[in-house]
Amino acid sequence: MTGVGLLSIDLGRLGEVLSKASGLSRGAWIETPLVLMGVLIAVLLRGFLHTGLFIVAHDAMHGVLQPGSPRTNARWGRLALSLYAGLPYSTCRAKHELHHRCPGGDGDPDFHGSGGAALGEALRWYIRFLAGYLSWGQMARLLGAWGVVGLLSLALTPTAAVNLLLFWILPLLLSSLQLFVFGTYLPHRTPSLAGEGHRSRSLDLPVWLSLLTCYHFGYHWEHHQYPWLAWHELPGSRCPGGSDRVPPRRGSTWVNGS
Repeated sequence: MTGVGLLSIDLGRLGEVLSKASGLSRGAWIETPLVLMGVLIAVLLRGFLHTGLFIVAHDAMHGVLQPGSPRTNARWGRLALSLYAGLPYSTCRAKHELHHRCPGGDGDPDFHGSGGAALGEALRWYIRFLAGYLSWGQMARLLGAWGVVGLLSLALTPTAAVNLLLFWILPLLLSSLQLFVFGTYLPHRTPSLAGEGHRSRSLDLPVWLSLLTCYHFGYHWEHHQYPWLAWHELPGSRCPGGSDRVPPRRGSTWVNGS
């Protein structure tokens, strides 16, 4: 609903109204500071909420949305990934299972570390990371959805194309970067982790910042150690005292890679 409302905004008219209300000279919306600030906040919020769709699908893959009901988990996961970027749930689930079975290894579809320079390695890894989940069918669905929504939005606002770019396409790109950086690259890039079971580490972030960066995906060691925990339960699993005190949940999947 947030996205639909943003897509229908007439940014030009909004700029005129705010300029008049603030006593500033009238100009294009992009020259109005209040509009620019609002657009920036809306884009960041949309990106964060869009990432939330993937998090819902991720928890569905682990069977924790409704433990013991694979069909319900699959239904919600399929819906969430369709809304996220037209991604096929079964394919993503199979790849995520491989990620848990051999994290940071040759069979991990999310791992593309090369040990090169940090920025160059990150860019190559990100491109290969995206390529592993994109397909012609998925891109056709996504482009088709953008086209239909863009045409429908033209009936509501003359800035439909700009709105589509700012409030759907850009948030999706930001979301993919958020998931990659905080949920894959930073937790798995360190070469010294090669000998560890999960080949991952957790980011040392306070809970509030962990939530903002990627719904606690930064607590990545905990996620691999306790894959039956939902995203919001990960902070409570930090430093359990040197023993596995977090009991497995019935109906969850990939318990410690098994």
